[in-house]
Amino acid sequence: MPIPAKVRFTLGALVFALVVFHCFFTGLDRCGFLGPDEPRYASIARDMALTGDWVTPRLNGVAWFEKPPLYYWSAAIGFRLFSSPEIAARTPSGVFALCAVLVLAFLAKRLNGASTAFAVAMMLPATVGMMGFARAAATDMPFAACLTLAMCASAYLLLEDAPAYPRICSAAFGVVLALAVLAKGPAAILLVGGSTALWAVASGNIARTFRLLRPTATLSFLAVVLPWYWQCAERNPDFLRVFFLEHNVERFLTNRYQHQQPFWFFLPILLLAVFPWTLLLVPAVADGWHALRKTAWRKSPSVFFVSWVLFPLVFFSAAQSKLPGYILPAVPPLVLLLARAISHDQDITPPARRTHLLWVALAFAALGFGFLLRDTFTVGPRSAATLAYVQGLSQPLMLVGISLLVGGLAVAVVSKLQDSALGLSIAAFTFSIAVGIAANHVLPVLDRDISPRQLAFAAREAAPNAPLAVHNLPRSWQYGAEFYLERTLPEWSPEMLRPVWVLTSEKRSSDLPRESAPGLGTPRIYGGATIVRVE
Repeated sequence: MPIPAKVRFTLGALVFALVVFHCFFTGLDRCGFLGPDEPRYASIARDMALTGDWVTPRLNGVAWFEKPPLYYWSAAIGFRLFSSPEIAARTPSGVFALCAVLVLAFLAKRLNGASTAFAVAMMLPATVGMMGFARAAATDMPFAACLTLAMCASAYLLLEDAPAYPRICSAAFGVVLALAVLAKGPAAILLVGGSTALWAVASGNIARTFRLLRPTATLSFLAVVLPWYWQCAERNPDFLRVFFLEHNVERFLTNRYQHQQPFWFFLPILLLAVFPWTLLLVPAVADGWHALRKTAWRKSPSVFFVSWVLFPLVFFSAAQSKLPGYILPAVPPLVLLLARAISHDQDITPPARRTHLLWVALAFAALGFGFLLRDTFTVGPRSAATLAYVQGLSQPLMLVGISLLVGGLAVAVVSKLQDSALGLSIAAFTFSIAVGIAANHVLPVLDRDISPRQLAFAAREAAPNAPLAVHNLPRSWQYGAEFYLERTLPEWSPEMLRPVWVLTSEKRSSDLPRESAPGLGTPRIYGGATIVRVE
């Protein structure tokens, strides 16, 4: 007996809510800040919340013009709403990601139907790229989400022969494009312009691109973007030089920031970013090749989304400075193309749809076996500390592996029923459960070794009122320690007044004259760092 439409919709909405919750919002404070960017951006946002200066971003009291303020504004609001700094700083990225998912699903429904919209809603949150950056206190997700909104608005204006409410849609396009520029800078204009220009040339619709330049779009863009740039430049005379030349032009053309990678770097990153749906590229490419043999391919909306994927991929591949987050804007359109491959009925036989779902089941099975067999290939003796560490990870990683295997088996079974909606729901829910287990049970075990949070807490407990310094501490750990200790940590030198507590790397701790830390006993190691007392 078929399930009533209202019941299917309610169940689908419930699964979607659970997938979004687990992938974007659960366990945000179970691990401290990671890398150099999270504590740095969180510090700037916390300073904004405390000082009320919403114009000039400041890191440890010094103007910091690496990025525009959209993320800082949203995280500053988070610091006023939440007591946990990790939740305050990471929640905004999840909210931006959710907006991108909803708007892209709405566009998919309009262009390709309800089945593709449902597939996008299930698949996009449950990707490595969206899940990872939606949980990060960084500018990548706000930028990618606003860029997604801008490209969706441009798709509506360009792909419709006579779009309804053109002035409202043009104004909305200008606003979201301005927000993208406020999220990361002028690269948003280049990405939107380049992607739409590539589509215009490929589809032969060059004249339509002028719809994006209507006065309502231009005026709304300027009304949103100019106030902050104008005020920041007025208050800080070196802003334009530092922001535009150093952090935009030089970052693209030179290796000044030491992020050089080979030209092909983003190709494997993009394939990983859309996991567990990566293998769907096989049938998707086959469907695309079949469509190219038709004379009407230029009129297909897929040309727009392929252009949306290709231009950021080529653009950032040409840059001298490359970081994984740069390719995030290409993930939403690629997922939409994969969603069409698994849900679109046109020219796809039922056996092909079963094959599509089996590709997903295969990905889950391979990853599940990888988690379950992870210790099989470990050789060599292990210390007692290492064994305890491994045992702490063993059970949650085993649960992740079992959930992936069971979910993959369920997807394979459902594929025989030719119910792609049910198969996608199971796959997305399985991925989200694995993310939830990892966030709540794996990251807390790793916290001491991958985040400086516990190191900072130990230093605060051991020396609440004593001077602190750092010595050859990795930059990312120094930023994190300074955030949690709420103070700037100077580099240690022999001329400093003693005693002084020094956060240092384990390898360089022998360089310092020291005594055992009272109450600490044998110095504890936190991801290769420790605390010593210099007399």
